[in-house]
Amino acid sequence: MRVIVAGAGNVGSFLADDLSQSGHEVLVLERDPALVGRLAAEYPAVTWRAGDACEIGVLSEAGTDEADVVVAATGDDEDNLVISLLAKQEFAVPRVVARVNHPKNQWMFNESWGVDVSVSTPHLLSSLVAEAVNVGALVRLMQLDASGARLVEVTLSSESPAGGRAIAQLGISRNATIVAIVRSGTVVVPRGDTVMQPGDEVLALVTAESEDEVRTLLVGHSAEAKELSGGE
Repeated sequence: MRVIVAGAGNVGSFLADDLSQSGHEVLVLERDPALVGRLAAEYPAVTWRAGDACEIGVLSEAGTDEADVVVAATGDDEDNLVISLLAKQEFAVPRVVARVNHPKNQWMFNESWGVDVSVSTPHLLSSLVAEAVNVGALVRLMQLDASGARLVEVTLSSESPAGGRAIAQLGISRNATIVAIVRSGTVVVPRGDTVMQPGDEVLALVTAESEDEVRTLLVGHSAEAKELSGGE
């Protein structure tokens, strides 16, 4: 897979090195030539290029039209939005991932700006904390793409309507699926005859249309949802 990363700060350089070690072809664009020179010596398996990724000419010379993924990982949200939009509209990059630096800007990082997946560290931390402390509440962990597909989690309470019932008996729509159950520290691969139990940590993939239905099936009508997102 060919990946272009815009921004060679701590996030971008770590990501580039990690992807490179996983066997991907990685090119990093960075404005600071001195930083590019230093990182090129430190991470020789990664291709480093000095240039402003907000400029269409720089993206073109970097071969963005042949990239499978573009990651806008600079420390500036405005730059990341511009990079995402150019990557999607001018170069038709199949997958654009953007870093959100300021959580209040999260709402802008959507398909209108060419963003397929946005990553906001404050939102992600918030959702992980909520996942650890909330029982009987649906926690939105991450939005996976611009279609609205999202990963949610709920720890079943003793009052959950799903307790003691097999997955097949729940009548979950085709727009949602239970992807994993964590029970007593062990991952249970869900099947139709898998019986849910109070205390189970249930991970489900849902759409915007099916999220309320899944909440009702796993939590109940009266429970208040905890909609804390790492990907929205």
